[in-house]
Amino acid sequence: MSTIVYNKHTVVKVYHGYGHKHNLTIYGHVCKDKFADKRSNHSNILSNILHLLRLFFVKPVADASVQLIWRSQSMVATTEKDGFYKFEWESDDHVDAGWHTVTVNLVDEQGTIVKSGTGKVFIPHVTQFGFISDIDDTVMVSHSATVFKRLRVLFTKDPLTRKAFADVVNHYKLLSLAHTTPDVLNPFFYVSSSEWNLYDDLKEFFRHNALPEGAFLLSQLKRWYELFKTGKTKHEGKLIRVYRILHAFPKQQFILIGDNSQADPAIYKMICDKHPEKIFAVYIRNVVEKNVSATKQLLSDIESKGIFTCLFTNNEIAIRHSIKIGLINE
Repeated sequence: MSTIVYNKHTVVKVYHGYGHKHNLTIYGHVCKDKFADKRSNHSNILSNILHLLRLFFVKPVADASVQLIWRSQSMVATTEKDGFYKFEWESDDHVDAGWHTVTVNLVDEQGTIVKSGTGKVFIPHVTQFGFISDIDDTVMVSHSATVFKRLRVLFTKDPLTRKAFADVVNHYKLLSLAHTTPDVLNPFFYVSSSEWNLYDDLKEFFRHNALPEGAFLLSQLKRWYELFKTGKTKHEGKLIRVYRILHAFPKQQFILIGDNSQADPAIYKMICDKHPEKIFAVYIRNVVEKNVSATKQLLSDIESKGIFTCLFTNNEIAIRHSIKIGLINE
């Protein structure tokens, strides 16, 4: 195997992980060039275009050795072809609920630390409910069903000007308090077909709109020549990511939230078929009218398993449904 050459721009990206004492998970990428800098709050269309292109002009590093440092524990993994790495481990000592810092070091063949990155692991409180939500066309307007409309939004909008659906913030804040208290919020997991290239922009959008903080589980990093395929990841990967969350938190029932622009209704039906006892309700935003009939049939099949469902065009309808089924209070 040839020696990997690093430079001053090499970066170790560490994404928010999740878990509990016996099942902790964190992800990241190693790339030769740093990801694009954060956009200014006064960016124009040209700077947005340049920023987006830089996000997809990443150069992943394959077969690199990375070392996770968690308290007194350490372990080593190797990056995949696309520079992706993943650590799964059990903590030797107790882990309180909250956010906990981890360090990931990039080490050379001699074991010398070349670069380091830090991230956080999200340990939720044990609450009655957890929430798994899509992002594009569920939380933010993305036009995922039409590639040119999606690219137009990506090229012309920044995280501060991207549009959230009306009342989605209010709904999600109410859901974060469902059957719990402000000091023990319900956990949120954002599972999306958007790529890891967009991770920082998505985090900034969520913070700007004061949406519940949570762990992001995104799709495989894409290169510049795959830009026109953005948001078009195979949906089997999304299904697997949701299963991992369900298995990681056996004590919670989950509410699944998505839209009918792509495959969310079919994915959620498969999850409900396999784990009906784990799912309390399914919410689907109607954004593609031609898909309504098929969506209603899938939701009817889900309801036959004793799971609440709601097809909604705006979050005011979803809020009223959440009140009706006793998920949130008036």
